[in-house]
Amino acid sequence: MTAKEPLRIGLIGAGRIGTHHATTLARHLHQAELVAVADPVEASARRLGEDLGVDWLTDPQSLIDNPGIEAVAITCASTAHADLVVAAAHAGKAAFVEKPMAMTLTDADRAVAAAEAAGIPLQVGFNRRFARDFAWAHDAVAAGRIGTPQLLRSVTRDPGLADPGAVPPWTIFTQTLIHDFDTLNWFNAGARAVEVSVMADALVAPDFKAAGLLDTAVVTIRYDNGAIGVAEASFSAAYGYDVRGEVFGPAGMVQAGSPAHLTTSLWTTDGVRGPTARRDTDLFADAYAAELAAFCTAVRAGSPPPVNGQDARAALRIALACIEAVQTGSTVAIRDADREAHRGAVA
Repeated sequence: MTAKEPLRIGLIGAGRIGTHHATTLARHLHQAELVAVADPVEASARRLGEDLGVDWLTDPQSLIDNPGIEAVAITCASTAHADLVVAAAHAGKAAFVEKPMAMTLTDADRAVAAAEAAGIPLQVGFNRRFARDFAWAHDAVAAGRIGTPQLLRSVTRDPGLADPGAVPPWTIFTQTLIHDFDTLNWFNAGARAVEVSVMADALVAPDFKAAGLLDTAVVTIRYDNGAIGVAEASFSAAYGYDVRGEVFGPAGMVQAGSPAHLTTSLWTTDGVRGPTARRDTDLFADAYAAELAAFCTAVRAGSPPPVNGQDARAALRIALACIEAVQTGSTVAIRDADREAHRGAVA
């Protein structure tokens, strides 16, 4: 295959984000050719496959084993991510997996080890790295324009909870703030998170707190280079989806993002107004496309993916430490004792 030929991809998971990624692959990226989609729910698989004019099936393993598929995009439930990465690796297929790559460090290590043993590219869907403003901010920090980071901040405010009863416990850390943890790690590249403290509560849907739903959280992270990061999340941004980042150092500050991420403004006698985004797929449409394009390019070029399994593991370590901090009510040291324990374990 030449570098110019589209990468033949099969996608697993026909939910909201899977549908968005599948549509991008099928209709908007010349680097990709969507061959098939799979979802255990037949109606979902059929709907997406027929809408995009590609094969559909209900068995993910059959999709992985398809010799006409070179790479697999894993966009299903998070609890299945690690097993599907391992299955893709065993089949010699490159894997793009949505965050979180795994729900436990053991599974994260198993997925990374399987990809390394098979020699397959493994990329994880941390889309903020591909947003132009976040990428510009990162490059400014990496170039030393603000000096060594001292204070970092990352914010995620979601417009709301459609069904609080359907949100799994700890979602705010493992599904939402995990983006912020990766962003802070990326901004502070070369440093390692060593300690976290958390304040979290159910302020949006307090009746669901007993069921384990936390909807408001502030996490403080200390890094081994002395920098302090703050990650903040809420599920009640009435004005729209809101994602921002900031890095402060001895030589200055750089910021990325806004409550809308859009440059349009309306100036009238009523004041200044602009559009807002109600979904992450609206706010980060270009970034979602860019991360998939980068995956295709990396696979074709035989180069390392820009966001790898170790990046995903580092963010997961922080998320799991946050859960421990909430459970114990204390500051939690992020230990590395587990780093090698499961590194060679491949299912």
